Amino acid sequence: MQKVMMAGLEVSRMCFGTLTMGPLQKGMTVDEGADLLVYAFSKGVNFFDTAELYGTYPHMAEAIRRIRSASGEAFAGLGDPVISTKSYAYDAEGARNAVERARREMDIDVIDVMMLHEQETKLTMEGHREALEFYLDQKSRGVIRAVGVSTHAIEVVKACAQMPEIDIIHPIVNYLGVGIIDAKGSTPRAEQMREAVALAQNAGKGVFAMKPLGGGNLAKTYDDCMKYVLGNEHIQSIAIGMQTQDEIDMNLAIFDGVPVPVDLRARCVKDRRSLHVADWCQGCGNCIKSCQFKALRIATRGNSKDVPLGHVTVDQKRCTTCGYCSRRCPVFALKIY
Repeated sequence: MQKVMMAGLEVSRMCFGTLTMGPLQKGMTVDEGADLLVYAFSKGVNFFDTAELYGTYPHMAEAIRRIRSASGEAFAGLGDPVISTKSYAYDAEGARNAVERARREMDIDVIDVMMLHEQETKLTMEGHREALEFYLDQKSRGVIRAVGVSTHAIEVVKACAQMPEIDIIHPIVNYLGVGIIDAKGSTPRAEQMREAVALAQNAGKGVFAMKPLGGGNLAKTYDDCMKYVLGNEHIQSIAIGMQTQDEIDMNLAIFDGVPVPVDLRARCVKDRRSLHVADWCQGCGNCIKSCQFKALRIATRGNSKDVPLGHVTVDQKRCTTCGYCSRRCPVFALKIY
């Protein structure tokens, strides 16, 4: 697996996105998740993306423990895992708690990348300024190595390109622009984001992309998706969620530019995951507030024939299956499968 330099960190071109293994999606046990993480590491994947929201700190901690305790030549020459995490903290106290929680729950002294999570506009960036200042202070003290921002917005990528204090940007990038929340005009969304990413990278920012398959919406055009992101010279690394060793092996082949065995590809082909709303949905609307993509609404006589009145209905074309909405549901009525 090829390694590249990103904001002073040597990372694998493929980043393992851990969202899909956590309770918001697959719900793997700690051992199951650690098995996959260690397997990927043994294959040369040293870059892992997580977040407070994902619930995968225990999986990362167990994987790190196994890597540290490995005897003999199991991981000789592979170095240490590089871990990126993120938090919605907006003030110094919340940021301090986020940093200490990440260090404690993953049993690490230094956080390689600490990011503001899911910034929507320049205004929200300003609202999180106090948290950002805390992360910068921790960087000066050696507790954090790089500070960054994750976003689904073109505006935020462009804004961060002009901010010397931002080291890394983690934007949504795919060939149809699925999940981009603020495209304007007639230029395709994907092209607008591509231009913003180029601006950021040319300004010296590290860039690692998320959701190359559009949260699973584009899974049937997997080859086109991967060709698009791998062909973008302004992206150092690409985060992709994986739930099996076969998926790791197939993605490694694609990243390394070698043919994927037919039987391996067949084992990885599956129907697109989607968000489902259970019958016991109470229509409280909490989930709607958490969806940046405007994929959720309350069913009325005019907008749904299949969903009971007052229940939440899903626009699957807008949904990126991130699962963030499920954390807001008080009756656990939202599931991805």
